[in-house]
Amino acid sequence: MKGNNVPLQAHLSMFTAEAIWGFMAPIAKDAMNTGFDGISVVSFRVAGAALLFWIASFIGPQEHIPKCDILKLAGAAVLGIVFNQCLFNIGLNITSPVNASIVTTSMPIFAMVLSFFILKEPITWKKAMGVAIGCCGALILILSSASAGNAKVGDIRGDLMCIFAQFSFALYLALFNPIIRKYNVFTVNKWMFTWASLLILPFSTWHVTQLPWASFTTATWLEVGYVVVLGTFVSYLLSVVAQGVLRPTVVSVYNYVQPIVSVVVSVAVGMSVFTLPQGVAVLLVFSGVWLVIKSKSKRDEKKGVRS
Repeated sequence: MKGNNVPLQAHLSMFTAEAIWGFMAPIAKDAMNTGFDGISVVSFRVAGAALLFWIASFIGPQEHIPKCDILKLAGAAVLGIVFNQCLFNIGLNITSPVNASIVTTSMPIFAMVLSFFILKEPITWKKAMGVAIGCCGALILILSSASAGNAKVGDIRGDLMCIFAQFSFALYLALFNPIIRKYNVFTVNKWMFTWASLLILPFSTWHVTQLPWASFTTATWLEVGYVVVLGTFVSYLLSVVAQGVLRPTVVSVYNYVQPIVSVVVSVAVGMSVFTLPQGVAVLLVFSGVWLVIKSKSKRDEKKGVRS
């Protein structure tokens, strides 16, 4: 991106990526309602994304990557794609798109806690308060799901799976950030999605063969295509473009777009209902994440790092 419109293009890229992800929860949920299951959706998503990133890698800049780093990307794929996507999609299949989307905003909280234990980054009182507030919101969401136990309001099993999916992705960021930043987006993702496809293959084979292929409509295939092409390939590229221009704190704020879009769409089409406990949970989770994002560590304050 060049010229005076660079910041505007970056903001539009990040907003578009988050909006695409926001639409993805109800769209994937609808595909599951017509015969797909969580594992099958993940199988199509990782295999399709692997193919697209390999094609794009031949067009983009060429990089040599040693075998040891290719093996490291296998570990990154386990946490960043296999566990993350399997847990999220299986959870989405059980709970409501609203709950699944609300939970996705908790990732910065997990990232902060893991950075404290793994990277030894200090925690300020604001961050600690943010974690506590966010946990209260997640607890309210889980308890309301436990009392409801249905896919429109929420299911505690699905909520917990979606929460662990965020934990898995945060752990992936904490452990594999150096190797991820070492190569360009095409190189990293073609290997990560390739490894994910191979690792999921033993579990996905049976699921895919059991799908009711004859009953799938064109609309269902378009929904799966949306998840693969827009929800994975295009949205990830857009987010990377934006992250190259915008500050991390600004990028983090855009995380709020995803659940807002998902809630509006899911409720509008009658796929979910939005209850008072969910509203309270949203406010608490958003507030907790905001405190975590805005807080500076003492190390940052000494260096003069701005939010």
